[in-house]
This record gives sequence, C-alpha cells and structure tokens, in this order.
Amino acid sequence: MSSGARPSRGMDGDWTRRRFVGALAGAAGALAAVPACATPRADPEPAEKTPLPKATATGPSGSAAGPSGSASVPVSPAPSSGPRPLFLGTYTSGEGGGKGIGLATYDAATGAVTGGGVVTGVDNPSFLAAHPDGLTLYAVDEQTPGAVTAVGLPGNEVLNSRSTGGSGPCHLSVHPSGRWLLSANYASGSVAVHPIEASGALGERTDLVGHTSPAPGPGQQGPHAHQFITAPDGGHLLAVDLGTDTVYSYRLDDTRGTLTEVSRARTRPGAGPRHLTFHPGGGYAYLANEADNTVTVCGYDPAAGRLSVGEPQSTGTGSGTSYPAQLLVTPNGSFAFLANRGHNSLTRYAIEADGARLRLLDTVPVDGDFPRHIAFSPDGRLLFAANQRSSTVTVFRVDQESGELRRAGEPFASPLAVCALPL
Repeated sequence: MSSGARPSRGMDGDWTRRRFVGALAGAAGALAAVPACATPRADPEPAEKTPLPKATATGPSGSAAGPSGSASVPVSPAPSSGPRPLFLGTYTSGEGGGKGIGLATYDAATGAVTGGGVVTGVDNPSFLAAHPDGLTLYAVDEQTPGAVTAVGLPGNEVLNSRSTGGSGPCHLSVHPSGRWLLSANYASGSVAVHPIEASGALGERTDLVGHTSPAPGPGQQGPHAHQFITAPDGGHLLAVDLGTDTVYSYRLDDTRGTLTEVSRARTRPGAGPRHLTFHPGGGYAYLANEADNTVTVCGYDPAAGRLSVGEPQSTGTGSGTSYPAQLLVTPNGSFAFLANRGHNSLTRYAIEADGARLRLLDTVPVDGDFPRHIAFSPDGRLLFAANQRSSTVTVFRVDQESGELRRAGEPFASPLAVCALPL
C-alpha cells in the first residue's frame, strides 16, 4: 500500500455502532502499551514555547476528576508510595460526560485515587498517551473531523492540535524514538503520522494511509482502524483494523515520517480485531477480537514485521458477544488480562511456553459497567480499569506471583471514564 493522503469517509452506520457499543451509549477506543525507551528530545534545550492559551484547571467540584488510557509506556520508575499523576479520558459530547482531560493522583502503594481538576480545551479526549520523557501528554479528539492534541506537563498547558486527516480517531501512541505520534481513525479507517517537535508540540501530518483493502468483514460497512502501535523490534508499526479483520504491518521512514506496508495478517472473517499486545519476549502477541468474543495468540517475526494469527480462544465469559476491549501483559510476561465490556469482568490468563500459549484461569468482576480501557501503573503492581457506563475507575492490586487481582478500595467517580493513564 502506498503512502500519501487518501480521501476520508464520513461518519457512517458503523461509527454509530461504535458509539452504541462504546462511546456515547457504549464503547470503542482502545489502548496499547508498547515498551518505549526514554529517549531524550532532539533538542537538549528546547526553544522557548510560543505562548498559547492555557488550559483551565477546574477543581474537583466542576470537572472530570480523572480520565485517560494508559497507552504509552511508563516514563520513569514509580516510587513505592506517594502521589503519582493519573490522567483520565472521557467524552465531552455525551450526556454526563466530562469537560476535558481529567486530572487526578493515585497512591502508588494503596491505589487510592484523588481528583485534581480537568484540562479543558480538548473535545472528546477518549484516548491518551504520554511521551517517553514524561513532558507531554497526547490526546485524540474523537470527532469529525478528527484531531490530536498535545498538552505540556506538568503545567497542563494545551500546546496545539493537528488534524488526523480522518474521522473518529480512537487510539494513539508515541514511537519509541519520541519523534513521531501515531494515530488511528476509526470512522474513516486510516492511520496517520505526525512529527513531534522539540517542545512536544505536533508538526503537520507527514502521512495518512487508508485501509482500502481487503473488503470489510461480515456486518462491517467499511474499514475501522482501532489501534496503531510500534512493535518491540522498533522497526515496524502495526495497525489493527476491526472492519477489515486485518492487522497491517508498516515500515516507518524515520526521516520523512512516511509509511510503507510490508505485510498483512488476516483473522477469521467477522472476528473484529480490536487490540494487540506483545509479550515482553517480542516473539508473540495477543489479539482481542471484539466481534466474535475471542482472543488469539499470534507469532511475530521481527525481521519481516510479519504477524501470524493463531486459533481463536475463549474469553471465559460464556456464549454471546461480550465486546472484549483490551489486553494487558504483566511486565514479567507471566499473566495476561482481558477487559470484557459486556460481561463487566477481567479475564485472567497464565502465559506459558515462553509466550506461545494462553491458559484461561478465571474472570474477575470489575465492579463497574463497561470496562473500556485497562492500564498498569509503571511498576505493574496496580491495574486501572476505566468503566464507561458507570463513570468510574476501579483500581486493583496485582499479585506478582499469582497474577491474582484484589480491589484497592472503592471505585473512583469520573464522568464517562473511557481511558485511565497512570504515570
């Protein structure tokens, strides 16, 4: 597939379905956590930022005290105790939604969450990611036309926004080099690349690739890019498309910021792949399939950037569709967790054979409604679940030996919580 901008499709019935299942009435937006090295910015002494309108930090009484999706990698080791930043993603256009990016803190030892206000000036920030150096936060603006926004930390100042060239962006991630922002346009079925400037602000888009083939799967009206991440080898980018039942592999030109397709991996028709997570060893990945309520173990060839999709496995949630949302793998590679939105649970798997096998252990109630996104704290000892329909964030302690989950206090209230990003 050649690079270059393609015409985008407008919002269609499928985006309506996405919003029913996830957004205003349900859910759709995922997170991907790919290990990124804390590479310093290109400029050791960034030029002075051009003054821009600052976001207002509203007190807990008037804001979405806490949302966003831990998609990027922890930027520094977390202390064993004390307050750490937590960003929360939400929908601002939905009934009962937030007013922007929620601000909160959490105690690294107890998991207790405290609200801290909101960053306004960002519409529908349904997914969040942090730069590896921890100085900038990025958010999608899930609307038509779609955009991505940069927020400077720790001052929570909106730096700028850039068009994604498509509609309904639902996921973004930062390339491990810290030089490129990758985003997925769900409604128009395309992926975009933006350069990251020394200040953390975003440059003009360098590429936009539409998933025009293969043909959409059963029940889909078009392509629906749902995730765009960097593989552990650092040389390939993987785009998961729910509408075409395909994971696309690209090579990124690290000078020009353009994409070249190198491989495609097809799931079975109608699977609806949504979210991909790698094993720390780099040779295997795990794929959550939204439409047919399964997970699959995938082999990965880092030299070629080629993914091989295995046989579908149970989510442990019974018959019917439970809208699997996202998978996480523990830092030690021993366990995987799957968020089930319809079942309101987290499935726990043991990872065996050096990553080649998932063994279902049990499901754990999430104590919330519609867990849209899950994320680990930087040390992997806490798991955060953003529950969209109950407008809460549930925090679990993760046993490092058994993978057992124990709830850490009562769920934290956060308007239409669709993403939780702990740093």
